[in-house]
Amino acid sequence: MACSRLASRSRSGSVLWHVTVAPRPSPPPPPSVFPPRVGVPTAPSQPLRRLLLPLSPLRSASSSSATNLLDGLNWRSVGGGRRWFASEASAALQSPELVEVPLAQTGEGIAECELLRWFVSEGDQVDEFQRLCEVQSDKATIEITSRFKGRVHQIHFGPGDIVKVGETLLKMMVGDSQTVSNASVGSSTVHSHAVDDANPGEGNVPGGTLSTPAVRHLAKQYGLKINDIQGTGKDGRVLKEDVLSYAASKGLCKEPASALEVNIDQVELLEGRGSLPGAHCSEDKRISLRGYQRAMVKTMSLAAKVPHFHYLEEINCDALVELKASFQNANKDQNIKHTFLPFLIKSLSMAISKYPLLNSCFVEEANEVIFKGSHNIGVAMATAHGLVVPNIKNVQSLSILEITKELSRLHEMASHNRLSTEDIAGGTITLSNIGAIGGKFGSPLLNLPEVAIIALGRIQKLPRFDDDENVYPSSIINVTVGADHRVVDGATVARFCNEWKSLVEKPELLLLHMR
Repeated sequence: MACSRLASRSRSGSVLWHVTVAPRPSPPPPPSVFPPRVGVPTAPSQPLRRLLLPLSPLRSASSSSATNLLDGLNWRSVGGGRRWFASEASAALQSPELVEVPLAQTGEGIAECELLRWFVSEGDQVDEFQRLCEVQSDKATIEITSRFKGRVHQIHFGPGDIVKVGETLLKMMVGDSQTVSNASVGSSTVHSHAVDDANPGEGNVPGGTLSTPAVRHLAKQYGLKINDIQGTGKDGRVLKEDVLSYAASKGLCKEPASALEVNIDQVELLEGRGSLPGAHCSEDKRISLRGYQRAMVKTMSLAAKVPHFHYLEEINCDALVELKASFQNANKDQNIKHTFLPFLIKSLSMAISKYPLLNSCFVEEANEVIFKGSHNIGVAMATAHGLVVPNIKNVQSLSILEITKELSRLHEMASHNRLSTEDIAGGTITLSNIGAIGGKFGSPLLNLPEVAIIALGRIQKLPRFDDDENVYPSSIINVTVGADHRVVDGATVARFCNEWKSLVEKPELLLLHMR
């Protein structure tokens, strides 16, 4: 600080000193940070922009995109150059953005999914939480919804394609503008077309051709231009059959595939129910395993490494037959059909309450057994999409009527390929009701990490002897218990089966759990 003194004399003759303090002048700002105070205002330097960015509305954007936006703003100097205001910040934030929508993690251990179908097409306007597509993992069928409101710009996969977690399913335009040049898309192998904004709902493509990426890829394999092919689908969309027919007309293949093939259900072929066309029955056909069939390959390959043993028992179901008949006669709800399975499921839960080792799982890495508190009993179901094992949660707390309703729901969902991950995950023991199709008994393989699985044969009338050696007809079911011999021994399974058998043959206790 600087000061000056001024002396004066008072009337009494004493000397008075007057001190004036002047403020020290401020040093000039560093040229690398602040612009000059005079002249034409300039934008802040890069170091200052990095300081401003966390305080700006652009803080949630990526570093590169935010910096680019800052560079393109109209900066104004205010207050001698000490502050800057971005007069075009709001406009910049509203500019269109091309957003990638990847396949997210759909469940623990899921690395890839099969794309089943699209609910949208390129050019469609999409709202937040609107369905985009449906995919199937080896555990469940899942619908993918949109996190953004915008327009579908580019679809990367077609139905039947395998998509790995993290790969881009589609790209969307989020913002005011709905068109993007091909250069901005990057190195994508799928070519997009500009969309006619006059009819956004129609998905018209001026100067282009409607088709899925899979169809365009097929045309590329034949060396054809997609624009040369006449589409027979909706709005002139080029279908797979159109490409094959056009290829046949050019002599690139013998005949259109539609004339050579029929629409064969892959699952029927694998189960022996389907057949190849008679004219070509001698030809081999290669089929890719998808969905639940891929899951079966994985789980059964793991199960084959586990030492199994099987225990066979037969149970007299005469009393159960009478109980089920009386229960059905008293039923007033025509939508409920009573079967033997809910009774067997409930009695199974009561038996494993006394032998909880059968309701456990083995953690090989830790060499530990986890006793499960809930009885989540899985039921193997053969569907048109393959074998799937949903489970009924907390059977120990459910009545037979509640089990019946839940079993019916799971059957309905499985038949329409609508089972959720929650329906399939978390099973503790599995029932395979093979007798509903046919067969007396089977040797089931474990559904790991469970330690027990049970196969049920069909109930059949067989001759049996009473205590006086008189022959009488009896309803008999064969039960085969498969167990993990690393954890469960034969004596435990035998005692468990004795308990379960007594509950089925004398079902008085089941009457307490009817409703």
